[in-house]
Amino acid sequence: MKYCEDPFAYHRRKTREVKVGNVGIGGKNPIRVQSMITCDTMDTTASIQQAIELADAGCEIVRITAPTVKDARNLENIVQGLRERGCDVPIVADIHFKPEAAIEAAKWVEKVRINPGNYADSKKFVIREYTDEQYTAELNRIRERFSPLVDLCKKRGVAMRIGTNHGSLSDRILNRYGDTPLGMVESALEFARIARDLDYHDFVFSMKASNPKIMIAAYRLLVARLNELGPDWNYPLHLGVTEAGEGEDARIKSAIGIGSLLADGIGDTIRVSLTEDSPHEIPVAKALIENIKKTPNTQRSTLNAQLSFDPFSYQRRATEMIAVIRQERDDPGQRIMLGGTELIRVVMRQTTFDKIAHKIDRMGDYKPEIVYESAAIREVDPRDDSAVAKINLEDTPQLVTVRDDIDLPVIAAFRLLAAKLQARHPILLKDTLNCRASVSDANGKDGVSQSGAAGTRATQTGSPKGEARGSERIKRPTDFLSTLLTASTNIGSLLCDGIGDAILVQGEEAPGQALRLSYNILQAAGSRIFKTDYVACPSCGRTLFNLQTTTAKIKAATSHLKGVKIAIMGCIVNGPGEMADADFGYVGGAPGKVNLYVGKTAVKFNIPEAEAVDRLKDLIREHGKWMEPARQVAALEPAS
Repeated sequence: MKYCEDPFAYHRRKTREVKVGNVGIGGKNPIRVQSMITCDTMDTTASIQQAIELADAGCEIVRITAPTVKDARNLENIVQGLRERGCDVPIVADIHFKPEAAIEAAKWVEKVRINPGNYADSKKFVIREYTDEQYTAELNRIRERFSPLVDLCKKRGVAMRIGTNHGSLSDRILNRYGDTPLGMVESALEFARIARDLDYHDFVFSMKASNPKIMIAAYRLLVARLNELGPDWNYPLHLGVTEAGEGEDARIKSAIGIGSLLADGIGDTIRVSLTEDSPHEIPVAKALIENIKKTPNTQRSTLNAQLSFDPFSYQRRATEMIAVIRQERDDPGQRIMLGGTELIRVVMRQTTFDKIAHKIDRMGDYKPEIVYESAAIREVDPRDDSAVAKINLEDTPQLVTVRDDIDLPVIAAFRLLAAKLQARHPILLKDTLNCRASVSDANGKDGVSQSGAAGTRATQTGSPKGEARGSERIKRPTDFLSTLLTASTNIGSLLCDGIGDAILVQGEEAPGQALRLSYNILQAAGSRIFKTDYVACPSCGRTLFNLQTTTAKIKAATSHLKGVKIAIMGCIVNGPGEMADADFGYVGGAPGKVNLYVGKTAVKFNIPEAEAVDRLKDLIREHGKWMEPARQVAALEPAS
């Protein structure tokens, strides 16, 4: 199955256009930016104000939750108020559980989002086997519930998003397909087939998840299935990592999921979901789009190679373990293992390492593990078949990376290297390839250089003396958000492809920030867990407590719990499902009341919000995962 035109060269996926009010999605339109207001939908004044603030920040489509028919009816007043104030931003009604609310909302808005997992189903986590006849009967029931909305949207020219969430798949889908990307895709296609049978085509798809690996696989699988179904299944896609959280972690996770798909040409509209005020989402989304806009559409690449990974199912590339010297000044016996089943290691350049060498002893586990110039790393242009063949002939596995001076996008370069390099050789990933000046002719005969204890040395045929590259630095970008998003997209995408045994962030000069970014990318990609992991949804009108202050309280109490995953959900819509991978969950159950979960099972009910954080700590203790906090390590403190 084919999920993109060329995994080694950027081509944006061609889709039909879907109009949402005056905004076109897909076709020849630019990638659109969306967000969502956070106030109660019945507060008309606040809803209008927040929508205007989002539009002023550059949001092109605004979503508003409509949990009840009453809320949906008030969308008329909100839309009217916006238009009276000269704001023509299209409004999307967000629907869960209540088809009646969708019908009412479709009378007033430009687009309706429905979730196939709960539009006509109530989630009970019931385990049962469906015969084909029973399954068909369920689909007929859904058709009866969904068709009236399709007919109304078609009549009024209202667009629709068929938005699957990994955390809210129906019991029917779970029992037939499991909690899988395939289940997400099939859930959406069931509803799409009904829409198409009614000759309605003004819809887009989404496949959102809090786990970037699942999200990426689901979107790839969806595109591959749409390609198989035929050219008229060319519907646009909305991208998002749901429940990404806040701060750097959320931006990194969003960049891994959204950025990697955009780099493959997938995606026509995006939303970055932050547990922060909604206008903060817009600069992040715009920066991700700007990164992709820097990649021009190209002719089909000449990089003919078979991908080394299955794009629809994660599996880490099977390399052999090797021992690498940590740094030149260490005793020769001080080596670290990488590759195979070992942890993915964090690498630093010598010049960067020297800036923090005075506090290495205070960094605990979260410090640079390997100095680049000490590790005998083989550098290669992956297009140079003879250079790669030379490494493949080595008797022992080598740590290999892509040269800094080549003119390939990072993701394409490392995918090509993994495709041509024998799997036994571990790979070092880099976030950028243009931060060090070239020392050799791009058309050199050998194309391989080796870094050793004496520094980086060129060993190309025809260059007997080699040339040191350490001092030939090119000015790097000073915008840390851009650096963060670029590093997260490039390294994170490759990690989700299963490629990489060590990583080097060299696009950020501040050593503390580069180190923190390295570990946080590994954490967000699910490749190496070194601190507490949080799944936190963005605020919306369904939220039953203040997500920002609550998240801050929970983090203050639990951020020292290494390897524990905690989900913080404002309501039940995606709670149990998105918490399937979490150890513990904190979910709004009613106004002022919280339910606590272990995995996706509720174990404590209706806890007063004022007591809920302490009760969560007690629950963690009960399950043997609590430890008393110690001083935060120096490596993760903000650095200048």
